[in-house]
Amino acid sequence: MSNTHPLDRRVLLLGIASAMGASVFFSINDSSIKFLSGGYALHQIVLIRSAIGMALMLAIVLPSRGGLAVFRTRRLGLHLVRGGFVVVSNFCFFLGLAAMPMADAVALFFIAPLLITALSVPMLGEKVGPRRWAAVGVGLLGVIVMLRPGAGIFHPAMLLPLFAAFCYAMLHMLTRRMGATESALTLTVYIQLTFVVVSVISGLALGHGNFASEDNLSIAFLTRAWTWPALSDWPVLVLIGCASTAGGFLITHAYRSCEAALVAPFEYISMPLAIVFGLVIFGEWPDALAWVGIALICGAGLYTVWRETRANPAAPPLASAPGNLRSSALGAVENDDADS
Repeated sequence: MSNTHPLDRRVLLLGIASAMGASVFFSINDSSIKFLSGGYALHQIVLIRSAIGMALMLAIVLPSRGGLAVFRTRRLGLHLVRGGFVVVSNFCFFLGLAAMPMADAVALFFIAPLLITALSVPMLGEKVGPRRWAAVGVGLLGVIVMLRPGAGIFHPAMLLPLFAAFCYAMLHMLTRRMGATESALTLTVYIQLTFVVVSVISGLALGHGNFASEDNLSIAFLTRAWTWPALSDWPVLVLIGCASTAGGFLITHAYRSCEAALVAPFEYISMPLAIVFGLVIFGEWPDALAWVGIALICGAGLYTVWRETRANPAAPPLASAPGNLRSSALGAVENDDADS
């Protein structure tokens, strides 16, 4: 960076700072939802979060981006499918988060960039070399270490972040296909609308509490009856909506001002943040095997980013964004260049 023009250097530093700030906001979002998971239904929290995000978009973003014209699309069906993957990814991640340590859930979700690499071969016709396949294998080994089959401590909730990661990977495949005809803002608006619609339908189907069960933390979080939030919980709910929206805008700025290969590694601070938030708020600390799994998954993901950049330096890495992965799942505005 020594030969970089001062203005360019400031742009790079601001982009890196934005990526790190986004990771902080997403970690606040995760920990706040986990904090409320014992008293409210997930779909109620998601509806409030999406309503706040949508209100901020309508008030700030849409007026400067063509207004209601962003709703125009010729690919409504694909928007619905894509939105479905986002909703399922979010729901599965947060249902798992309610029942397991925060660091474990985030680490398992970070397998998504490796799944994207693997799925890019049959779905996008991408070429993946033996070293990146090896990285996928190392990441999957990390998953096995964290799941600990046969150790007697496996919890079914551990599968939820993995399925969330798979749904995100499928979302990414669709985004790549739709990016040529749909703007990033249009993609984002339809995701937010999908969140609102699915949350309302879930509330009508489950919000009465007739199917509620407190025997399992994840099931309880899904089937609990809707209740009017306590006055003391409203600041947390507003924080969730603002944090997810702010994180989305920051990660958008990061990916628009810097190369994805530069930004992506800094988003891995989400992992130590998850450990810190888990310890401070919930008294959680990963054991030795969890540390091994975390190291394998994060190491494999970082290597995949580096390797893809070397293989094709002119294009943004396909699996470049473990944190951008979470912003996409939250419905953040995505990089137009990355979608095309």
